[in-house]
Amino acid sequence: MDLNKALRLAIDTGDVHLGSKQSSRAVDSGSAKLIILASNCPEETVNFVKGGKTPVHSFSENNSALGAACGKPFPISAVAILDGGKSDVLTLKAD
Repeated sequence: MDLNKALRLAIDTGDVHLGSKQSSRAVDSGSAKLIILASNCPEETVNFVKGGKTPVHSFSENNSALGAACGKPFPISAVAILDGGKSDVLTLKAD
């Protein structure tokens, strides 16, 4: 699976929250089905998200690359997938 294409398709057709604050809220509320974390995501976000019951996938690159993968011109540390839409991004293996 091409993660970049899967992320963009999920953003276009599904329900995705971008950023560490929104991702943490989605985990806290139980609405997130998958969290994707950049390699340089803030440690407090990593600890909070991994403490929840939501599957977590570690993105191998930094937040700038994750932002680019999402089609955004700014860095993104965390992505919460609430609904994958037409994407197969929810089939990613959790760490």
